[in-house]
Amino acid sequence: MNGGLFAALLLPSLGSAAVALAVRPHRRWGSVLGGVFSVGALAAALGLAAHVVGGATPVWGPGELLRADALSALLAVCVAGVAALAALSAPGLDRGRESYDQRQARLFAIFSNLFAFTMLVAVTANNVAVMWIAIEATTITSAMLIPLRVSKASVEASWKYILIGSVGIALAFVGTVLGYFDFVSRVGSHESTILNWTVLRAAAPAMHPQVVQLAFVFVAIGYGTKAGLAPMHTWLPDAHSEAPPPLSAMMSGVLLAVALYAIVRWKAVANAAVGSTFPDGLLIALGTLSIAVAALSLVIQRQYKRLLAYSSIEHTGLICLSLGLGPLGVFAAMLHLVNHSIAKSMMFLLSGRILDRYRAAELAGVSGLLTAMPATGACFAAGMLALVGLPPFGLFLSKFAVVRAGFAAGRPWLMGTVLGLLAIAFVALITQLNRMLYGSPPEGVAIGERRRLGLVPLGMCLGALLVLGLAVPRPVQVLLDGIVEIAGR
Repeated sequence: MNGGLFAALLLPSLGSAAVALAVRPHRRWGSVLGGVFSVGALAAALGLAAHVVGGATPVWGPGELLRADALSALLAVCVAGVAALAALSAPGLDRGRESYDQRQARLFAIFSNLFAFTMLVAVTANNVAVMWIAIEATTITSAMLIPLRVSKASVEASWKYILIGSVGIALAFVGTVLGYFDFVSRVGSHESTILNWTVLRAAAPAMHPQVVQLAFVFVAIGYGTKAGLAPMHTWLPDAHSEAPPPLSAMMSGVLLAVALYAIVRWKAVANAAVGSTFPDGLLIALGTLSIAVAALSLVIQRQYKRLLAYSSIEHTGLICLSLGLGPLGVFAAMLHLVNHSIAKSMMFLLSGRILDRYRAAELAGVSGLLTAMPATGACFAAGMLALVGLPPFGLFLSKFAVVRAGFAAGRPWLMGTVLGLLAIAFVALITQLNRMLYGSPPEGVAIGERRRLGLVPLGMCLGALLVLGLAVPRPVQVLLDGIVEIAGR
């Protein structure tokens, strides 16, 4: 059981090493091996989640360095699942991506596995400092891949991401230090596991309320920068639009979720120390602002990957807002996080197929998608309908749960505002989708679907969204209930 926790982290790092050590004649096989290790990590994460659903809490390492409760298990499955999906569509394995050479494919395989490893460490670390270090490491490992195809725009996007992300993680560090020293001054430093979440959460009622409030502000803004919350979101559209599509899938699908994971952990501490009123108010403000900025920005977008990037800001804002709506809101937020991870990773990978065929990033350069790429166009349309929250997809169910939580919390005016902003986003996304699907393909664009095998995992994602739209499976329900126990009080 504890070995499964260790294996989930070990396999991506072994995949990265396998690709790095592969000699020139066998480099493509090294990429294949890296993909195999990614799938193995997903299997280990699913096994880990199964143990947690069964009532266990796996731990590993000195002082319980790694620990998997319901929150960690759910995020580990999301991270490993999206990483495996990206590995199956990586430049080294997808022969349709002629725009990447062997060296670029090798770099992607190395750093994407390291990226997955750092995210898995972040969501399973029981130690506050280790989590902070791992989230900082996600910036380095992912920034290396944004300019995989070197251009002025991609290099600028990478540096912008590094600079803004580093500022955010520095603010989170300030909040972490404030919380640590307040713990030491009020409780003492006799515990060898002083930086563990379990110890910090248990000691939170004895901590100084004003210090904890200030620490949470720094933490929420700092990790919120990594999550793409407004007004710290400016790195996200540039990075997502310039990154290779499999990396965009990982960044939008789970990197933002990992940053939100850190906020949820600190919210549990703040709730125990100062009550829920202050943390909830801050999260609602950040979430509402993010939805507003994203909805209005969607109207003026001219590139489909930037369109998806601003959609990520909208959904991240919705999750953040929902976290401030009490236990029902926490349940809805984490259900929405799962749905968004599946949908957005699928959409960015589909955007990569479109980019390969049309060789145009602009929305104006893509038309007749259903004619040129019938299966890809149909999946893209279904994914967009899922993102805007139409039934029978899972995002409809989770959005409905968020709105229900808002009304149950006695915030009808807030929910009315949010529904209005979501309506603006709905119109913008559907309008752009119609322009892409219909009409005649541009001259020179080949007609007919190719690389159909690559659609199989994306079709599985669509199937998962349909299942989550009909009912919440029992294992997911158990994990979500466990998360409410952790952060919803």
